[in-house]
Amino acid sequence: MTEVPESLPARMYLLAYDLRKQKMTRGGARLGYVLRAAALTELYLDGRLGEERRGPAPGTPGDDPYGVLAQVAASRPRSWQHWVRKDAKAIVGTVRAELARDGWIRVRERRVLGLFPRQVVTVKDPRVVKALWGGASSALRGRPVAHVNSYDAAAVALAAAGELASVLPGPDRRRHKRRIDELTARSGPAAAAVRKLIRRLNAAAAGG
Repeated sequence: MTEVPESLPARMYLLAYDLRKQKMTRGGARLGYVLRAAALTELYLDGRLGEERRGPAPGTPGDDPYGVLAQVAASRPRSWQHWVRKDAKAIVGTVRAELARDGWIRVRERRVLGLFPRQVVTVKDPRVVKALWGGASSALRGRPVAHVNSYDAAAVALAAAGELASVLPGPDRRRHKRRIDELTARSGPAAAAVRKLIRRLNAAAAGG
């Protein structure tokens, strides 16, 4: 059985990698939203975050690998969307560096037009991405929702919300809408917050 990263943000980063094109299919704010939501979802599923007034609240003390729990604890009550947006760009770099350090990916810097630095990511072992994709695929099509592995359920919910075409192309998101809604309900409020933020970005892009 192929080993995969333990953290949900690391898994979502790898799921955003397109094996056929050998490049990331998502970047910038959109990937950042997915990764922030993954960090929030991981804390929520483990009971380290709860929910009060339609926003996250500290739960059982425990590990806080991305510093999200500390941010929530130090702040006045705010919405899930606020915490998904906050430091979204920064978490992309944090998770990328973590995956590179632990040997999951290789990162090279190229310059676009000879001027602008750009990080080029290569997954070292494609079987890792395939294993993660297989888990998400089985969550989408397999056993009853209550029996699906919680991280696989969350992976589907977050991939659908973030419109990760490498995992769920548009036709699949529409075809499996009911199942995705059930997996999203099981995974907590952060995925729904991503969906609202992505729709807002799409509307702004269409309007512009």
